[in-house]
Amino acid sequence: MRLGRPSSLVDLSAVPELTKLSRDNGSLRVGAMVRQRQVQYDDLARAVPLLGLALPWVGHREIRSRGTVCGSIAHADPSAELPAIASCLGATMTLRSTRGSRQVSAGDFFTGAMSTVIEPDELLTEVSFPVASPDEGFGFGEFARRHGDFALAGVAVRVRTTGETVTANITCFGVADRPASADVSTHLRAALDVTGPEPDEADLRRALAAGPAEEIAAAVVDTVGDAHASPGYRRQLVAGLLSRQLSRAFVKSRRRESGVR
Repeated sequence: MRLGRPSSLVDLSAVPELTKLSRDNGSLRVGAMVRQRQVQYDDLARAVPLLGLALPWVGHREIRSRGTVCGSIAHADPSAELPAIASCLGATMTLRSTRGSRQVSAGDFFTGAMSTVIEPDELLTEVSFPVASPDEGFGFGEFARRHGDFALAGVAVRVRTTGETVTANITCFGVADRPASADVSTHLRAALDVTGPEPDEADLRRALAAGPAEEIAAAVVDTVGDAHASPGYRRQLVAGLLSRQLSRAFVKSRRRESGVR
């Protein structure tokens, strides 16, 4: 995108430890040179369902064949899918330099539009995503003017249902200068008070659309607008996406908890 003019480029594709995709201690570990398309189709990545939901939306097949998961996260485009996934799941970034290594949580990693805590002498060598638990359900959706274009708004959703306890977290992208995350458990429970504890997806979607989704959208959209969309339009997009994906994730979490896939 011609945002930088480096004096030299170093090809990291031949560094073996940066090309590893592995599952270890409840996490999916993605090395710096692991391509997006590899993660999209690798059986190991099925342990992180939200990645599988989001990756088909990333650019086009040609982009996913060359682009890396870590590269997209380090680039930190506010409209990109993978930074939002990292934020929604609470991923951990490993940064290395000649001074040593450090780990940074997704919540502390992004500092603004295309800006992160990575120092000039550091490299993002790995991102670690937590593996989904049996009582979790996920949803992902975005709106763009055409497939593969930058999202005007998008949402990633994570819902956990354990007995009578329901928790929900979301991350929105394309609506602020960085991924915008929020705990929306109270909003989801308010909708469930209307529908009852075991609604079908359509009923819960309508209950969320009747108010809670708009409240969430008003809180997370933080932009003055641009040539593509006004803040009000983005709020409408987020509300619609949230109604659909929150209800979908909740139903999935119920099915997973009961052993139904």
